[in-house]
Amino acid sequence: MERNFKVTDEGGLHARPATLLVNAASKYESELHLTYNGKTVNLKSIMGVMSLGIQQGADIIISSEGDDAEEALNEVEKTLKETGISE
Repeated sequence: MERNFKVTDEGGLHARPATLLVNAASKYESELHLTYNGKTVNLKSIMGVMSLGIQQGADIIISSEGDDAEEALNEVEKTLKETGISE
């Protein structure tokens, strides 16, 4: 299962929002991935997320797979919206 988002944070997906996303994803057993510009990384890896250099206006895809996949994806979406990373 996957969902698309547009990054609205002025600084893009820099250290603070990336850490918030990784922390949200890490609460779940499911595998979560972030895809940007054809590259996919583990959403539970701060280095992986930071390596993508995601800027404001970027379209990203968050995907999840596993027993708690929907719950995990909902939590990540909630984090994206509550922190202003995405709309």
